[in-house]
Amino acid sequence: MTDNAPTARRYAPMSFDARGQPLFHWRLTPTALCDPVILLVPPAAILPVIFIPGIMGSNLKSAPDAGEAGEPVWRLDAGLAGKPLGLFKRWSDEYAGTRQTVLHPKRVAVDPDGAVPARGAGSVIEPPGESAAQRKDAVIARYRERGWGEVSESSYHAFLLWLEDTLNSAYLPHQWPAFQLKSMHLDMPDNGSPHPILKPGLDVPLAGLGERLLRELPHLKTDELSARAAYRMPVHAFGYNWLEDNEDAAAKLAVRINEIRRQYGGNCQQVILVTHSMGGLVARRCAQLPGMADVIAGVMHGAMPTNGAPVAYRRCKVGMQQESAMAGAVIGRTGKEVTAVFAQAPGALQLLPTKRYALGWLRLRDQHYAPAMPARPEADPYAEIYLRRDRWWALLREEWLAPEEGTPIEWVDYAGNIREAKRFHEKIGGAYHPNTYVYYGADDKQPSFETITWQMHPGRGYPERPLGVPPDAFVVSTMQMVDVRDEGSSPLYVGGGRAEHAARLRGEWPTQPMEVSHWELHCSMQDGSGDGTVPVSSGKAPAMQAREGQVRAQVGVTGFDHEGAFGVVQTRHFTLYSLIKIAAQAKRPLCAA
Repeated sequence: MTDNAPTARRYAPMSFDARGQPLFHWRLTPTALCDPVILLVPPAAILPVIFIPGIMGSNLKSAPDAGEAGEPVWRLDAGLAGKPLGLFKRWSDEYAGTRQTVLHPKRVAVDPDGAVPARGAGSVIEPPGESAAQRKDAVIARYRERGWGEVSESSYHAFLLWLEDTLNSAYLPHQWPAFQLKSMHLDMPDNGSPHPILKPGLDVPLAGLGERLLRELPHLKTDELSARAAYRMPVHAFGYNWLEDNEDAAAKLAVRINEIRRQYGGNCQQVILVTHSMGGLVARRCAQLPGMADVIAGVMHGAMPTNGAPVAYRRCKVGMQQESAMAGAVIGRTGKEVTAVFAQAPGALQLLPTKRYALGWLRLRDQHYAPAMPARPEADPYAEIYLRRDRWWALLREEWLAPEEGTPIEWVDYAGNIREAKRFHEKIGGAYHPNTYVYYGADDKQPSFETITWQMHPGRGYPERPLGVPPDAFVVSTMQMVDVRDEGSSPLYVGGGRAEHAARLRGEWPTQPMEVSHWELHCSMQDGSGDGTVPVSSGKAPAMQAREGQVRAQVGVTGFDHEGAFGVVQTRHFTLYSLIKIAAQAKRPLCAA
């Protein structure tokens, strides 16, 4: 070696192509530089991770017409403070009729052109290029190829970047900072390699799980870390039309899984699914499709509404204004606005409580807080609540199917969507992939609706205009839709009507409208713990429903709301824990045999 040789080892820069093949880049050097250039070759085997978002977490556009690309109608790009302000501006002032016309499952498609990161992470590496702009474009193109533009930037991209970086920035276990391996775990190999190897059979705690989960969960083993190190695990995302039947989404997920496997060729035998919320239902159905359980190495479910959630009923009745003014402006402030979309959307209706949800979740209480009717459902929520047309507490007011300036649907179409929801619920039943991991929200500070209670309160009236004897609680419980005044917000009113009321204000007596009634029917707020959307009973149901051994680990976690389920340290590290466990048992492709 000459005196001009560099003193440090020289490594060739590397990037990956779309098929996951490593590309090494090196410029020719003067002949005086004759020291070797080292190529750090990553593992050949590829085990992709596919993230499946929850309802409303995929970007949608108007269904493309001939020669047209379609316009974004539900774009979740992050704006100021990381919030989807563009979505808020798009929908905050829209009427129920506009929502119904635009957000129809047959009039929208997945929009792949949402925002994607402009910086590299993990296996998304900037290739050498002529300019910074070209390198940036190459990174953006790689994220788009992986489907990241299909899912909400504001809800998910920070997690996806963390996951991509954690899984693919280094492929030697002693370089993984999450595990803080000590000398007791490591041996130097006999082959002269400068990199230590892991001793077999030792426990490796994952500190990010926190003290409680570290006590509850079996520790990872050094053997599992070594097995996981045999794979690259590129992170993909799968957006789906959350308005249409989740049966369709499951079939499209199966197609995407096989496309990804073909993309990586013989180096890829299986994939791992990571799901959020309703995405878990899509994944469970996909795993039931012919051949899919074999090509899915395992599934990690986060915040899954396993048996549905009563809040879906509540939003169809009184909207979201009481839960969150910001979210209500987007999803629907009133029951009229929510129903205009949900009634025509089988996917949304599949979030309603199923037959497996605890019976009696819908209740009416009289003014003394005593039961005023038998708690519903007694056996079948579809017949007793969702398809009922003769009681005010049933799911749907038929006139809301035809909002002003909307594109109305008929009751028969709505009923067909409920039957689709029932069929889908029955198909997934208690079925889970045989290698399943689950976490759910169990936080008292994130109250959720375990039940829905309508509470009767005496209404307001005028002494000079008596309303007569109010109907008793039993009569109220049997009233038809037409007997109860309902504008899609809480409370509803029994008897009376709207009147003008004079109130002193700054020396004057202006009149203001007020509701005069025998009774006010208030829809009570949250009554259980959870994540603000999915109650504990539904979130923790997998371990009770699945056949023995299918759910390998299930934990309750605090400190997050439903949308931010992957935004905290514990849930991220439980995801990492699950992926390592799954990867350790995955099928090895021939290149890794």
